[in-house]
Amino acid sequence: MKSPYLIAEIGVNFFDTARVERISPLDAAKKYIVSAKEAGVDAVKFQAYKAGTLASKNSPAYWDTTKESTKSQYELFCKFDKFGRQEFEELAEFCENQGVDFLCTPFDYDSADYLDSLCKYFKISSSDLSNLDFIRFIAKKGKPVFLSVGASYLSEVDEAVRALRGEGCSQIVLMHCVLSYPTKQEDANLAVIKTLKRIYPEIVVGYSDHTLPDSNMQILSTAYLYGAEVIEKHFTLDKSLPGNDHYHAGDPSDFKKAVENFRLIQKISGSDEKTVFACEEMSRVQARRSLVLRVAKKKGDRVCLSDVIAKRPGSGIPAKYRELIINRRVNKDLQEDSILQWDDFFS
Repeated sequence: MKSPYLIAEIGVNFFDTARVERISPLDAAKKYIVSAKEAGVDAVKFQAYKAGTLASKNSPAYWDTTKESTKSQYELFCKFDKFGRQEFEELAEFCENQGVDFLCTPFDYDSADYLDSLCKYFKISSSDLSNLDFIRFIAKKGKPVFLSVGASYLSEVDEAVRALRGEGCSQIVLMHCVLSYPTKQEDANLAVIKTLKRIYPEIVVGYSDHTLPDSNMQILSTAYLYGAEVIEKHFTLDKSLPGNDHYHAGDPSDFKKAVENFRLIQKISGSDEKTVFACEEMSRVQARRSLVLRVAKKKGDRVCLSDVIAKRPGSGIPAKYRELIINRRVNKDLQEDSILQWDDFFS
C-alpha cells in the first residue's frame, strides 16, 4: 500500500496572506509553496480564472457568508483573478526548484492553453463536470486529468468520463468531492470512494476534501483506507484569516499530521499474504501448546486419554495430534509434566 499523492490546494488563499503581511502576492504564493513542501505534500495547486469569464455579475454566493461575506461569485472572483501566464510560469519554475509538482485548475480556455506547458496534469473542478466541451478541450491536450465529481449523479460522472475517453484521455483520476463549504462530517460520504472504485476499476480514485480539519486528520486517513490514491485539501498558513477557503483549510501542522498518518497506515498495512513473520517464530513455539503428561510413566506404559493435557510451550507434540498417541507405549521413564516428543514412543 503506497502513500497517497497529496495535493495542497493553495487556490487563491495567498492573496489574503499577502494583504495581511503586506507582501506581494507572488512572494506570498512562494511562501505557501515552501510551507506545503515542508509539510510533506507531493503537489501544490492554484486556480487560474478571470471573473468576467467565470461568473455572471448576478451569480449568488453558495458558501458560508458568515465566513466570507461577499454576496456575489463575480464580486469574490474579482478579488483573486490577478494572476495570469507570467505569474504562473514563475510559480511553476519555483515549484520545480522546490521539488514539488505544480498544478493549477483552469477555469477557461485561455488558461488551459498556457497551463499546458506548465502542469504535469490537468485538474478539472466539480463545477465544470457538466461543461463537456471544456472537458473535451482539455482532454485533447494529451495529459492525465484529475476530475472532481462533487454535486453530481453517477450518470453525469459517466458522461464526463466518456467525454475524456472520447478524446483519447486514458489517464483519469476521479476525485470524490462534496461541493459544500465547509462539508459537514456527516456529509463527507467517503463510502463513495469505494463505489467509484467498483464502477471504474480501471480508473484511479481520489478524494478532494472540504471538511473542517479534525484534530487527528482522521477524515483524510479514512479516505486513504477506503482506497483514495490521490488526496487533496485546501491549504492555508492561517485558518483564522477571513475568506472563503481559509476556515475549512488545513494548515502546515494539519498536513504534517496527515502525512504521518499515511506513513503509519502504509507501514502497518503490510502485505495481503498470510504467513508467519520472523518476529513471531519464538512466540509460535512458546505460546502454542504441546501434549504434556499429567502423571509419570514407566518404560512400556501405555498413554491413556486422561494422562495428557495440552500446555505451553509448543516445543513438543502439537496438541492437535493427541489422538495419535493414545494407547501408544512410551520407550523410557517419563516424569509428570513431561513435554511429550515423538521419539518418546516405541515405533
